[in-house]
Amino acid sequence: QVQLVESGGGLVQAGGSLRLSCAASLRSFSVYAWFRQAPGKEREFVAAISGSGRTTDYANSVKGRFTISRDNAKNTVYLQMNSLKPEDTAVYYCAGRTSFSLPTIPREYDSWGQGTQVTVSS
Repeated sequence: QVQLVESGGGLVQAGGSLRLSCAASLRSFSVYAWFRQAPGKEREFVAAISGSGRTTDYANSVKGRFTISRDNAKNTVYLQMNSLKPEDTAVYYCAGRTSFSLPTIPREYDSWGQGTQVTVSS
C-alpha cells in the first residue's frame, strides 16, 4: 500500500535541470519533504514544504538551486533542480508528515516513497 510515488529522475549533465514529482494517494499530508541518499552515505535532508506551501526549508547545499513546491489540488509535491552538480547524484525520496512542523530528521516522517535515481555527469 504505497502512498507516495516519485518520478522524474534520470541522467543529466552538470549544469542541467530536472523536475521531480511526488504523488500522494490514500491519504493527505500536511508537510512534504525531499531526502536523498548516495551509496555508502546517510540519508540527508534536501527540502521541506508546509501545508499551505508558504513555508519552505532547504539544505545549505541546495539553497538557491533547488525549489520545492506543491499542488494541493493534485496532492503532488515537486522539486525543481537547477544548476545540477555531480555531487547531487543520489536516490531521491519523497516523505510525508501529518503534523505541521518541518523537521530535517528522517525518522520524523510518517510515509516514504520508493525513490527515484538522479545521476549528474561531469
